[in-house]
Amino acid sequence: MSLAHLGQVMLIQNALFNHTSLPVLGKSLDAAAMRAKAIAGNIANVGTPGYQRIEVAFEEALRQALKPNPQANTAEAGEGLKSDRLSIRPELAQVEPVAYRPIDLTRPSGVNNVDIDMEMAKLAENQIAFQLGVRLVQDRRGAIEQAIRGQAG
Repeated sequence: MSLAHLGQVMLIQNALFNHTSLPVLGKSLDAAAMRAKAIAGNIANVGTPGYQRIEVAFEEALRQALKPNPQANTAEAGEGLKSDRLSIRPELAQVEPVAYRPIDLTRPSGVNNVDIDMEMAKLAENQIAFQLGVRLVQDRRGAIEQAIRGQAG
């Protein structure tokens, strides 16, 4: 593979995967996978004395990173699009899911702070979110394939 061809491939990959919704969807799927592990651990430890449940924070940090960049919208007429509007903002690239133990002194199970009914509801909600994320990735991939083939969406 020639250096020029490799450069073209890298440019196309950058355009497809860094300038679309795919990076955000990938991070969302990562968060859902981490949350599924946390919930499974919580359920597995429902009877463990003193166990503190684990939660995953992601959506609020993502929401903050996706807020419109006011500086990117200050272009004067005729200036065209600013390049920083066309790439992933650094804040978004740095958003990652974080597992943590919330401060919760209640003991709904009488043994620890794991409420099995709540965990099962969170598990179902997380499974739906993960399935939606997978579906959106598949749809984006299909749209990209259609564009490559020159077909209308």
